[in-house]
Order: sequence, then C-alpha cells, then structure tokens
Amino acid sequence: MESKQYDFVVIGAGPGGYVAAIRAAQLGLTTAVVEKNLVGGVCLNIGCIPSKSLIHNARLFAEGKKLLETCGAKVDLSGFDYAQVWKASRLAADRLSKGVSYLLKKNKVELVQGKATLSGAGTVDVETEGGARQLKAKAILLATGSRPRPIPGFEFDEKKILSSTGMLMSEKLPGRLFILGAGAIGMEFAYVMNAFGVEVTVAELLPRVLPLEDEEASKIVEKEFRARGIAIHTGAKASGAEVKGDHVVVHLTDAQGSPLEIETDAALVSVGRTTNIDGLGIEKLGMRVERGYIITGEYHETSCAGIYAVGDITTYPQLAHAASKAGEIVAERVAHLLKGAPNPREHVLDRLHVPSAVYCEPEVASFGLSEASAKEKAIQYEVARFPYRGNGRAVAVEAPEGQVKIVFDPDTKAILGASIVGESAADTVHELLLASKAELTAEDVAELVHAHPTISETIMEASKAVLGHAIHI
Repeated sequence: MESKQYDFVVIGAGPGGYVAAIRAAQLGLTTAVVEKNLVGGVCLNIGCIPSKSLIHNARLFAEGKKLLETCGAKVDLSGFDYAQVWKASRLAADRLSKGVSYLLKKNKVELVQGKATLSGAGTVDVETEGGARQLKAKAILLATGSRPRPIPGFEFDEKKILSSTGMLMSEKLPGRLFILGAGAIGMEFAYVMNAFGVEVTVAELLPRVLPLEDEEASKIVEKEFRARGIAIHTGAKASGAEVKGDHVVVHLTDAQGSPLEIETDAALVSVGRTTNIDGLGIEKLGMRVERGYIITGEYHETSCAGIYAVGDITTYPQLAHAASKAGEIVAERVAHLLKGAPNPREHVLDRLHVPSAVYCEPEVASFGLSEASAKEKAIQYEVARFPYRGNGRAVAVEAPEGQVKIVFDPDTKAILGASIVGESAADTVHELLLASKAELTAEDVAELVHAHPTISETIMEASKAVLGHAIHI
C-alpha cells in the first residue's frame, strides 16, 4: 500500500473541509483532502448553491409575471420550461465546484478521491479507483457532513418520495407537492414550487412553521405563504405515504386529532439531516459520540488527541458558514502547534454570533438570543421592533411585509440578539451581528447615518426604537 506523510489530512471537501485545507496550506502545512464524491460537498452541489439559484429564478418568474400583468400585459406561459431553470442551478453548482478544485490546486493541497477510514492514530486509509492508499498525518480533521434523514413510512425512492437531494435533481415540476417539515429547507422549496405554479401543501409536527426562528417572524412568513395559496398544517403528525400509480396519498392527523388524506403527485421529506460518520472507523478509536454527533472540545478537537471535527457531524449548527469558520479555527490551531504560527483565536466558535438565514420570500435571518431563549434562560431583556411598512425602500419595491426585532439589555442597551423577516434580511442582519460582536450598543447603531432610501434603515430605526425614538418613514 502506498503511504505518504502530511502535516494535515482533511476528510471531506465541503465548506468545512476545503476551507480548513486551504487555510492550513496557506500557513505552511503539507495538506491533503480526501473526498469520495464531488468537491464542495452538499452545500455547493446539492444544497445551498443550487437551491439559491432556484430561489432567485423563482422570484424573477413570479415578480416578472406580476409586474407584466399589473401593467396590462398578457402573459403567455405555455412555452415555459422548468428544465432550463434547473440547468441554471446545476451550472452554478458546477462552476463553484470547479472553482474549489482550482483553489485546492493553487494552494498545493493534494486532492485524493476516494473513501477514507481512520485505521489508527494519525493514519487514514483511502480506497481509490487506483487502489488503496495510506495517508499519515500529524493532525486529522473530520468534515464529512450530513445527508437527508429518512423517517419510517416515507422511505426515499427519489421519484415520488423525495429527499432534498432528489428535489434539487428533479428536472420536472410536479403538479402538486406535499412537503413534510416546515423548517428552512421545507419552506424554501415551498416558496420555489409555489412561485412556479405548483400546488403546495406543507405539514409540520410542531405548532408553527420555522420553529427554530423567532415566533413573530414565523407568523409573518406563514401569513404570506397562506396568502399565496400554500396550504399549511401545523401541529400535524404524518403516519406515512402510499405510492398509488402516478400519485401519492399522505396520511396525516391534524392538530385537532382528525385524520386527513392528502393526494399529491410527489412528497418531499425535509425533517432534518443525519450525520455521515458511519464507516469512518471512529468506533475503533473510542471517539466520544452522543446521539450520532461527535463531541468536540477546545478548538474543535475530539476526544482523540490530534483528531478534530467540524460541521454537521458535530453539535454546532448545521450551517455551511459555521463549518467554514470552524475549519479556519482548526487549521490555525494546528499550524500553531506544529509550526509555531501565530494563533489569533483564543476560543472556539461563538454559537451566539453564528447567523442563520432562511431564503424564502420574505427572507428570515437571526442570531444570538431570541426573546424565547432569553426568557427561558432568565436573562434580563427587552425587545424593540421596527416594521418594514415604515421603510421607504421596502414600500417602494413592494416588499412591506416584515420587521426588525432586537433583543437587548435594558440597562446597557447591549444587543443580545436580533431577528429580521423581510426583504434582504439575510444581508442586513450582519450590521447588527457585527455591532453585537464588537460590543457596540444599539445607540451606536442608531447614531450611524444610513443611506436613504435603503432597507438597512430598518436596522437604524429598530435601534432608535431601543432608545425610544424611531421616527423614519
């Protein structure tokens, strides 16, 4: 078996893995990254990037049609071909995947295509098309990500019962779509499919859609979705789905305990993801794992010295940007230990300053303490809000539904967290995030002069609301 020594070996070339590998190489470590599928991982290939391409084109499609009809034009959609929209999403994914491969090569990171297994401390065995290889490493990073979680009664066939992967790879629109799970993935697909004319039904076991987001934000999104004709069942339990010829029958029990049968052309199951840790060999090493997640400590090191883990396989938020930042932290830590490089980071990733975003319409973004979590932790807090309807830009672009909500310390006016729902929420949230991270107060944000008219003025006005004098329109 061919064997080669490296400073740093990364297993998984997704956002956590490839960022860590490139950063390690920049810091002078001899680095290899092992990937059994496509470079870029789920995010670039069957997740964040292609889904955002679909969302972008869904918005153009829906808003373009609406504008033309408002202006009195007759819109003929008889030649519409969703396959072209799908091809655009694949092109975006392919371009970025190739871009990552280029960056790995440019930074002299060796890419090894194959399936990796930990065979001992500092040893990675790889099954490649050309035969077995053994990679020796002074430090190893696990960044193998996750996959859609199946549930009994809704086994994936990727034809009628779809995972998010199957949905993204489908070149045709169903006439009707049932979505099980109203989290970020489910709601994003609900928006896309509805915009392209699909009859959409969403079912969620918990009492509201987007259950991980602020309750007020989720209510605004649900109201907008219902107004567009999307059927939503919250507090509903799904017991299974039957494929009957060319359609699917989904069995539900609604919030009142009444049985429902929903006939649809396809069902999308989006009830979470499960970690890709099977077959890595971590059991032989005695690595600490709880409920399927690898437990990490300081600098994301596992219970096995010299082996680190980041991304979806850990207990950190299952977000690409969280994995990337954790990967940077690990690379810098390893370079510090092996090469004496400066280590600028004193702590692991701060969970409270990792933003989340849902890219439906309206968008939702948040970070830090929500009102509910502050209350649960008995932290002294108050909230301030500013509605999008009071913002000139939001009204001008016909996006008046939404609000900025700030959770703050009533004594110091420190920003403890924020939730934004509305136009450009995923972009504008970072102003409050930076202010909170830099320990600025709401007054500091309120005093900053913002260009007019901009959506970001909602941030300024919400900050003024903290001080009791929001005035702008």
